[in-house]
Amino acid sequence: MGREASRHADDQQDECRDDDADAQGVEPVPAAELLPPVHRDSVLGPLVAELAATMREAVANGPRGRAAVAALTDAYVDFAERNPALYEAMFLLDTGLPFADEATLAPLREAFETLVDTLGDIAGPADPALFVEIFWSALHGLVNLTRSGRLPRQEASRRLGVLVDGFAERGGDG
Repeated sequence: MGREASRHADDQQDECRDDDADAQGVEPVPAAELLPPVHRDSVLGPLVAELAATMREAVANGPRGRAAVAALTDAYVDFAERNPALYEAMFLLDTGLPFADEATLAPLREAFETLVDTLGDIAGPADPALFVEIFWSALHGLVNLTRSGRLPRQEASRRLGVLVDGFAERGGDG
């Protein structure tokens, strides 16, 4: 089944589930939560692997300092823009997937490790993993707020520039 057909089937299933839940007066449950963890991981795993590969590719030439922050930022934003449904499935729907945990999907851990390996040297005295969590959270927030229209799209590149400069300054490369 093609990706589009699969999405349509999922949407139809969600609509039916929501209608049934409304009729019974109960809260609807996101489809991803209904999948057993092994199935959920097999569905979301390849999606997350695509993001991890995008992040690795962005820094394959070994950029440092501001260039590294900018490369990772551009790759993440580009992924979100090119794959809005995948991005939403991974990061906005309640999938029950933990972050920063042993149960985190391997590809998501790999994407995080790529960030730590690339940005760890600009973390200064901060713990590199904590630094990356804050970077990823800030980047993720800007992407989501812009995608939802809560922040004006015309200022997106300026906001991202401030983010990149702010994180790159920690390494003295700002």
